[in-house]
Amino acid sequence: MKKLLLLVFQLGLVGVTFAQEPSDRDLISKTVNLYFDGMMDRDFDKLQEAFHPEARLIGYRGERLTVTEFNAWASATSSGSPRNKEEFKNEIVSIRVQGNTASVETELFWPGIYYYDFLTLIKIEGKWKIVHKSWWEKPL
Repeated sequence: MKKLLLLVFQLGLVGVTFAQEPSDRDLISKTVNLYFDGMMDRDFDKLQEAFHPEARLIGYRGERLTVTEFNAWASATSSGSPRNKEEFKNEIVSIRVQGNTASVETELFWPGIYYYDFLTLIKIEGKWKIVHKSWWEKPL
């Protein structure tokens, strides 16, 4: 009986171990939420943790196409006081994973404007990093 109880306990521990390992989707969500938090908190370190240093951000400001390197964008985004999170809503719409690459569609509802972001992530040394952001903005 003791051996049976020990076996059941050990099998339970194996199940707990597997349950504790986050999936790629969980890790990707964590990375994208670091991006959201970095923008809201105006925290360069959070943005730097979410993005690869060679990332590019490409989208339209009105009718003008803009291409921005990560450091320039993150420096501008992280300047100023933290944003009031109650006035903003950032959400992940979809995640698609293929091997060590992923695409994430997000919607950001900000005062006076909606942003639609399309993020490309790559798994580098076990960590998911945003390597590209394309966006479109829709003024309200």
